[in-house]
Amino acid sequence: MESGELKIFRAVAREGSITKAARQLNYVQSNVTARIHKLETDLNIKLFHRTNRGMTLTAAGENLLQYADQVLSLLDEAEKSAQLSQHPKGPLRLGALETTAVTHLPEHAASFLRRFPEVDLSVNTGDTHSLVRQVLDHKVDGAFVYGPVEYMDIKQIPVFYEELVLISPEEGAIEDMLRLPMLFFGTGCSHRDRVKRLLEEAGIQQQKIIEFGTLEAVIRGVSAGLGTALLPKSAIACSVHRQRVYVHQLPASYQDMTIVFIYRKDFFMTSAFQRFIAELNEAKFIQSV
Repeated sequence: MESGELKIFRAVAREGSITKAARQLNYVQSNVTARIHKLETDLNIKLFHRTNRGMTLTAAGENLLQYADQVLSLLDEAEKSAQLSQHPKGPLRLGALETTAVTHLPEHAASFLRRFPEVDLSVNTGDTHSLVRQVLDHKVDGAFVYGPVEYMDIKQIPVFYEELVLISPEEGAIEDMLRLPMLFFGTGCSHRDRVKRLLEEAGIQQQKIIEFGTLEAVIRGVSAGLGTALLPKSAIACSVHRQRVYVHQLPASYQDMTIVFIYRKDFFMTSAFQRFIAELNEAKFIQSV
């Protein structure tokens, strides 16, 4: 059994499909199929149930996945340990809410990389739920999400605060604007629960929901008259469409949102990650807004 086979096995287990795992690993599908077959042959046990809807783990597969996670995590730590040095360098994989990636990260990431040019930074955007999952699954080193995050395996650092506002295509009372269709970032948008509570408190039945994939698309949709949206105030200020929407202040209990940086408590810190965390703790990376 090789580490490469465990990596492929874990990808298929997580994706539930040979095709999706091959795409995620950037492998040829036939190669993934052959490696899974070889692993099952070598172990002389069935690891997956195969159906028309995909692949699910057998009891033996579930057991192997636990060990695969531990082995691959240790190998990753060993590789990072070999890269340790006093001068920050090497990969730094971050996740971020799209609003954070658009409004706060560019300037500060540029400053960080100017001082530490040997760091290879990558940023993956998503909603809070998906980013927490990526941190837990070791797909990113850490992520900026809405907090607090309630997971025993995760450590979090409060980074800054955002003011949430309602934007609309026209002037009017906030109660009237809330009756318009609501625009969100896909199904994982972190503001949905807040909108639901706001509507219930105002005695308004939730109207039609329209989902978009990007921040700019949501703001553009509002400016075009499709409906309203709840967004951080700083995100509106950065938009090219900011002068075509109206900003409404929310009741005090709905305004404040805390952005936290999260990472696994057992994460092996490279020199790049250590420097990054030090700057967060020193409040030099992103300040409160």
